[in-house]
Amino acid sequence: MTTILITGGTGLVGNALTKALLSKGYSVIILTRQKDKQSAVPTLSYAHWDIDNMTIDEQAFAQVTHVIHLAGAGVADKRWSKKRKQEIIDSRVKSGQLLVQSLKTIPNKVQGFISASAIGWYGTDSKVPNPNPFTEGNKAATDFLGSTCKLWEESTKPVAEMGKRLVHIRIGIVLSKDGGALKEFIKPQKFGIAAILGNGKQVISWIDIDDLVNIFITAIENETMQRVYNAVAPNPVSNKELTIALAKARDKFYIPVHIPSFLLKLVLGEMSVEVLKSATVSAEKILATGFQFNYARIEDALQKETAS
Repeated sequence: MTTILITGGTGLVGNALTKALLSKGYSVIILTRQKDKQSAVPTLSYAHWDIDNMTIDEQAFAQVTHVIHLAGAGVADKRWSKKRKQEIIDSRVKSGQLLVQSLKTIPNKVQGFISASAIGWYGTDSKVPNPNPFTEGNKAATDFLGSTCKLWEESTKPVAEMGKRLVHIRIGIVLSKDGGALKEFIKPQKFGIAAILGNGKQVISWIDIDDLVNIFITAIENETMQRVYNAVAPNPVSNKELTIALAKARDKFYIPVHIPSFLLKLVLGEMSVEVLKSATVSAEKILATGFQFNYARIEDALQKETAS
């Protein structure tokens, strides 16, 4: 039985991915900070790691063939204070460095290492609409998220030098009924307000969580996949289009209301730059592998994620 080691396995993406892997007959080990955590599922187990002290349960690597690295503090969970920004960076970089160190020093059978990254790597569209979407070859932006993603990816690059297959998945805005960005979009709609951020023209490169999970599984199973892939649906939409499509999918009364940029900056601080940012990101490279999206249109994804 193929065994997959997952970091960040209890998060939004990790939880969905774990369920999918177990249903496909994989065995899964989740690295956790909780000591002695147990599982009632025979093919699911937990192993302890401590990023701050750079320690890890060596037994976790005994039967593992692939590592999926999802760990990282939530970018949108808290306001970006100086301390929080450092937490966001350290949670990604130090965890990556610990995994690299472990693969170097612990005997293992790991063949592939698939690490999350994000489309925060890219800057802002030069114009909207942008006829030249960002591709995997574009340089990292010099802003906070661009710099963070660069450090994130660099932390695991030594894996390739060990002769193991390394894949980085730059994830777009994930749509899931279980949490993340979609719940934030839905909140004002509960009061009959379809909240359009700023002028609403900024492009959102999104992906349904089921498609994202399938990209990670494809990265395990397709041994030709290497280096970087964008995980975004092939049809990005504007903030206004997403907001209205969500309101229609929920079939609720709504009034479109533009939330002024200055108000977003007041409430969110520096993070407001990201919600007002337009980033049109290409899905061409992942499509070229033969990957097929089940939810390529925003209407289909939202219909599924809002169904009761």
